[in-house]
Amino acid sequence: MFKRLLFSATRVIALALFLVSLGYVMGSKAHAAGLLTPTDGSLPPLEIGDHRVSVVIEDGYAITTIDQTFRNPHGTDLEAIYSFPVPEKAAVSEFTYWIDGKPVSGEVLPKKEARRIYEEEKAAGNEAGLAEQDSYKTFDISVWPVVAGQDVRTRLSYIQPAHVDTGMGRYVYPLEEGGVDEEKLAFWTANEEVKGRFSFDLLLRSAYAVEALRLPSHPNAGVSRTSAGDWKVHMDNGGSVPSDEDVPEEGGSTPTATAAPAHRLDTDIVVYWRHKEGLPGSVDLVAHKEASNKSGTFMMTLTPGDDLKPITEGRDWVFVLDRSGSMSSKFAVLAEGVSRGLRKMGPKDRFRIVVFNNQAVEFSSAFRNATSENIDKTIAELSRTNPGGGTDLFAGLSLGLTRLDSDRSSGVVLVTDGVANMGETRKKAFLDLVKKKDVRLFTLVMGNSANRPLLESISKASGGTSVNVSNSDDIIGAVLSATSKLTYEALHDVKIDIKGVRVADLSPATPGSLYRGQQLVVFGHYFGSGKADLTVRAKVSGKPVEYKTRFTFPKTATLNPEVERLWAYAAIEELVDEMETFGEDADRKQAVTDLAVEAGLVTDYTSMVVVREEVFKARGIERTNAKRLEKEAQAKATRAAAPVQSRRVDQAQPAFSAPRASYGRSGGGSVGLAGLVPVLAVGAALMAGLRRRNRVGLQ
Repeated sequence: MFKRLLFSATRVIALALFLVSLGYVMGSKAHAAGLLTPTDGSLPPLEIGDHRVSVVIEDGYAITTIDQTFRNPHGTDLEAIYSFPVPEKAAVSEFTYWIDGKPVSGEVLPKKEARRIYEEEKAAGNEAGLAEQDSYKTFDISVWPVVAGQDVRTRLSYIQPAHVDTGMGRYVYPLEEGGVDEEKLAFWTANEEVKGRFSFDLLLRSAYAVEALRLPSHPNAGVSRTSAGDWKVHMDNGGSVPSDEDVPEEGGSTPTATAAPAHRLDTDIVVYWRHKEGLPGSVDLVAHKEASNKSGTFMMTLTPGDDLKPITEGRDWVFVLDRSGSMSSKFAVLAEGVSRGLRKMGPKDRFRIVVFNNQAVEFSSAFRNATSENIDKTIAELSRTNPGGGTDLFAGLSLGLTRLDSDRSSGVVLVTDGVANMGETRKKAFLDLVKKKDVRLFTLVMGNSANRPLLESISKASGGTSVNVSNSDDIIGAVLSATSKLTYEALHDVKIDIKGVRVADLSPATPGSLYRGQQLVVFGHYFGSGKADLTVRAKVSGKPVEYKTRFTFPKTATLNPEVERLWAYAAIEELVDEMETFGEDADRKQAVTDLAVEAGLVTDYTSMVVVREEVFKARGIERTNAKRLEKEAQAKATRAAAPVQSRRVDQAQPAFSAPRASYGRSGGGSVGLAGLVPVLAVGAALMAGLRRRNRVGLQ
């Protein structure tokens, strides 16, 4: 009988802006990050020894590395399962398991084949590890054995884009379980306590000046600035962290150098940084090309200038709010966020409120003018709403999209924290629904493990945006940020044209809309090198606009090999989105599998398996991911030893004439810094009150 342990370490990566931490809003959490034991108590629990997190953010992407030890204080060898919700747009690039005191990294294989090898090695009594993905919900990592009375050490790394919106960057290390998988929640009970050392270290390296960085949920974290764009964050629970040299060459134990107070993995770590105002609009290019006669891979980031005009005519807003049972502890704060958003509207604006759980209802049969009297009346009605029941998302969205006036600009703010589990749930049905209406859908995806693929797809199909919001974010600020998107004109039907150098495999193939302050990130392959002409075409209020520049694609570039994985992940996302919309087919499934195996990525169709080196050889498994990891480690060390490099390529011929947007440069009724102070005050007061209330309620 073997113990299963689930360590849930969440994720979510959202955006917002001035976000105040409301991380303790949750009156009760289903699970936080930790080791899970069957609820029937049939197996003894393992322990989290040490949990060390290292994050490096540079060149438009973040690399997160989690080094962890699991302890078995019992007299029986046990199996460990380490599980955490899938981080937003994160690609697992490394899973390493220490065997005989030495690190062995995993290789990616088709999912069934990887599982078969793991089970065969486990049955033979051999060391083995397996990293799998459960759709958009979780990564599950199995390790066998955790030897009686000993520790095992694992390392997991994932890579994800790190973009900036309206001058604000955001990173989330997720530690709160999403609570969307009822079967898992019913089966497992969590031990979220780190017995040894917990530490979190983040290095931000930016070629653009960063004037502030903060961790709202962790105000005691150590924050230091080493240059205009370089910042460091450190937090731990005391004691000293064992280094690689502390790990013995033989044996399975990793010592903890000094005792440290227990740390609980129950709050997402959210880090925000703010760029200096007045930075130029820009085109940045990160490329990887090892030989001049081969194709290269690139990540191009467009940050437009702030030349979109404010909208002064009246707009219509519909707020579609999830009031299912999982929203019970958050709905009061959500109502306050809606209140703040409504009070930012102009006298010509109108609004409606729709709430949904098992069914959808609205507070009025027609739009209400955004007067103080109407807002007060609506918020009073909203405050009397009692969350409960299931999630019929389709019913809520359908009702929200009714009775829209074709002669007015309309926006829908959808706020939900769960998975559509009642009524219509097919993705194609949602896409058909939003495509029938000329309306922008702005979705706030609250919490972890929600159905991001569905919500992101329907938002994009409408020409709107989708933002992930951690429970440690400020819901009020997120609502205000969403409503501000319709305050200015937007770039619609965006198209990218590159001539002079042949490019292919662009992702996204159809960028869609770009709102004030948003960046557009395009991945692709290029052939040859030299000067290229870039033209960005779009429509603003139905009129065509163009932005042009010329820059050079490099002959060779070896400092950012991770771009290959990022491109592969973006291409896989588009293929998976097509299958979720039109149904799975053999060709697309094989394409995803081939891309993931080549790039070393864990997907729904591939897994990463770890066995002894001699077993890899005996089974004929090539060590392609091990070679890729070695190449990436060398490049990372080279980057770390040198000053941060500018990746801007349009200095000689700027693509955008105006400085980039920031919340300090707002106007026309948008949410600026002047409006931020009262929001922060409200958020801070709510956070303090909810923390006190939750402590009382849990006693």
